[in-house]
Amino acid sequence: MTEQADTATLSFEQARDELQRVVAQLEQGSPTLEESLQLWERGEALAQRCEEWLLGAKRRLDAARGTDASERSGA
Repeated sequence: MTEQADTATLSFEQARDELQRVVAQLEQGSPTLEESLQLWERGEALAQRCEEWLLGAKRRLDAARGTDASERSGA
């Protein structure tokens, strides 16, 4: 829960940039399995934060256009 709380204050750009660094570290390989798992968990938390930002931006755009999901799906 600490990682989630830690990421809650990050801007989209901050979360994205850190996620890129985490991915680069994982691609290079970590010295231990534990470090790899910690990086993976951090990456998951950062990816979730980015998704929250993107979904929020989509909702704002939909609201600005006066549309919602039911109108787009034809329901």
